[in-house]
Amino acid sequence: MLLGHLALIVAASFASAAFYINFAEQPARLALDDRMAVLQWQRSYARAARMQASLALVGFLLGLAAWWWQGRDVLWLLGAVVMLAPWPWTLLVIKPVNDRLNATTPEHAGTESRALIERWSRLHAGRTALGALATAIFLWSTVAGC
Repeated sequence: MLLGHLALIVAASFASAAFYINFAEQPARLALDDRMAVLQWQRSYARAARMQASLALVGFLLGLAAWWWQGRDVLWLLGAVVMLAPWPWTLLVIKPVNDRLNATTPEHAGTESRALIERWSRLHAGRTALGALATAIFLWSTVAGC
């Protein structure tokens, strides 16, 4: 059961970090002027992307291990797949916005870059939802396994 508990902890950490970005960091970023908002987004995203990608991968691997070693309950496998889902979501849906924001120099920031940051936030909410869903599935798996 340890693998399942670890998967739950990692999923909750991922969901918490994503939630923090949407509900604390993003509103604070939007209170900045356009130039500073772009600069803050670029610096924050570079760090947060590594952290969240790592958490998603570790959560996936732990969920997969829990599925394999804890009776092959399909809920563990489902949670693992949902835990990894932010990767394709990011690469297929969010990456074009990320690329445009990363290519924007603070000196060229303006209404377009602010609109991109706002769009990015709405898309990032998808990662938050996926993390919360994975957490709920792993919690259900843990409780059902008791």
